[in-house]
Amino acid sequence: MAKLVSLTDGVAHLVRDGDVVALEGFTHLIPFAAGHEIIRQGRQDLTLVRMTPDVIYDQLIGAGCARRLVFSWGGNPGVGSLHRFRDAVQHAWPRPLELEEHSHAGMANRYVAGASGLPFAVLRGYTGTDLPGHTTNIRPITCPFTGETLTAVPALRPDVTVVHAQRADRNGNVQMWGITGVQKEAVLAAHRSLVTVEEIVDELEPVPGQVVLPGWAVTAVAEVPGGAHPSYAHGYSVRDNDFYRDWDAVSRHRDTFRAWLDEHVHKAGAAA
Repeated sequence: MAKLVSLTDGVAHLVRDGDVVALEGFTHLIPFAAGHEIIRQGRQDLTLVRMTPDVIYDQLIGAGCARRLVFSWGGNPGVGSLHRFRDAVQHAWPRPLELEEHSHAGMANRYVAGASGLPFAVLRGYTGTDLPGHTTNIRPITCPFTGETLTAVPALRPDVTVVHAQRADRNGNVQMWGITGVQKEAVLAAHRSLVTVEEIVDELEPVPGQVVLPGWAVTAVAEVPGGAHPSYAHGYSVRDNDFYRDWDAVSRHRDTFRAWLDEHVHKAGAAA
C-alpha cells in the first residue's frame, strides 16, 4: 500500500542523484511542485524523461539538475522556445545536456512496454524521419509473421515517476480524470513512484473518464494542493496562461532566471 508522506519526505526518499526520473502530465496535472522540491533538494545528474518537456523541465535544466533528456517534443506551449533548455544544449550552461529524441508514439509505446514488463516496443513510427540517424536505440526489426520491417524501441523503466492527480484516499489509491496522458503507464513502468494530489479524501467518488491507480501500484502519495500550478488540475484549478507568457521573458536570460529561481523556488520553499 502506498505511504502517505509530505512532499519534502517523498522527494528525499524516492529521488536520488543519478536517477532516471519521469515527471509526466499532459496539458494539466503537471507536477510542478514536485519539480520545484527536486530543485530545492539539489538533485544532480538526473536523466529526465518526459513526452513533452515544457516549463517544468526548463526550470530543472536551468537549475543544473539534469545531465540527460529523453523526450519527444520540447517547448513553451503556445509561446515558443525553452530558453534554459536551449542554453544548455547550445552553450552547456549551467552544464552540458545530452539528448535522446523520439516521437510521441515512440515514447508512449516505450512506457507501455515498461509497464507491461516487456524489453521493447514495436511500432510503425519513425519511417521517413531522420530520428534513427540521431538516436541509437531506434532499431529496425523484421516481423516474424509478415516479413514487414517495423521499428523497435527499448522499454522505459524510470527509477522514479512523479505525477500529479486530483485525489487519493487514505489507502493510497489515486484518482485522476480529464486529459490523463501517459501518467498511468509511466507510474506502472517505474521502480518507484510519487503521486502528488490536490486532496486526500476518505472515499473516492466515481468520476466519468477516471483513471484509478491502486495503492499497491504506487510507492508514496503527498497531498499538495495547487501542486500542478501553473498548469491546471481539471475540476480544481485553471491554467495560468499569464505565467507561460511571462516565462518567455523570465527564462530568456540567465540573470533573470536565477533571480526567479531564488525568489519563487528556494525562498518559497524556505517560507513553507
